Amino acid sequence: MASLTLKNINKIYPNGFVSVKDVSLHINDGDFVTFHGPSGCGKSTILRMIGGLEDITSGEMYLGDILLNDILPRDRKIAMAFQNYALYKHFNVYDNMALGLKLRNMPRNVISSRVKEAAEFLGISEILDKKIKAITDSQKQKVALGRAIVFHPKALLLDEDFAHNDEKLRAEMLHDVKKINRKLGITVLYVTNDYEEAITLATKVVFMKEGQITEVK
Repeated sequence: MASLTLKNINKIYPNGFVSVKDVSLHINDGDFVTFHGPSGCGKSTILRMIGGLEDITSGEMYLGDILLNDILPRDRKIAMAFQNYALYKHFNVYDNMALGLKLRNMPRNVISSRVKEAAEFLGISEILDKKIKAITDSQKQKVALGRAIVFHPKALLLDEDFAHNDEKLRAEMLHDVKKINRKLGITVLYVTNDYEEAITLATKVVFMKEGQITEVK
C-alpha cells in the first residue's frame, strides 16, 4: 500500500517563520498529485518533509501504515529528483544510476538488473557507458529519473525546477513522469506554479497559500 497521509503537519523554522501550517492530506496509491500556489507558500517544503530532507516540527506523516517521522531518508520507500540532477559528471551513466544501490550494499546482479531495466524503460540503454559530461541535458534528466526509479520507490517527488524552466526539457520530463506513474504505478507528487499544468496533469490538485491548503480538487 503506497498511500500517503499527512496529519496536522507544521513546519516552523528557528527564526519563527511558519512555512507549513496544520496541513492534513490523504494521497491514494498511484495518484498523480500536483501542488500549486505562489512561491513561498510551502509546497516545496511539504515535498522535502515527505522525502525526509526537512524535519517536521509537529504532526504525523504515514506511507501506508508506516509512520515516516523518524525514518531516515534513505530508508523511506520514496525517491526525490533534484533540480540540479545531482549527477557525478566524471562517472558514467551506469555508475550514477547504480550509486545509491551500491551504497545500500545490494547484490551486484540486482544492481545490474535494475539499472538496465530502468535505462530501457527511459530509452537510454545506449548511453550507459558514457560519462555524464558527454551527454545532453535531455539525457541527464532521464538519468536522474532513472536513478530515482531503480529503488522501486512507492512515491516519486519532483519540483518544477527539475526541468530548469526549459520548455522542451519540461515537456520531455512530464512525458517520462506520466509514463512512470501510469506504467510502473508509482505515486507522483509534483510541485508547479503553472495553473494549467497543475490541473491537466493530475488526478488530484492541492492548492496552497501562505503555508496552508486552501482547496483540494
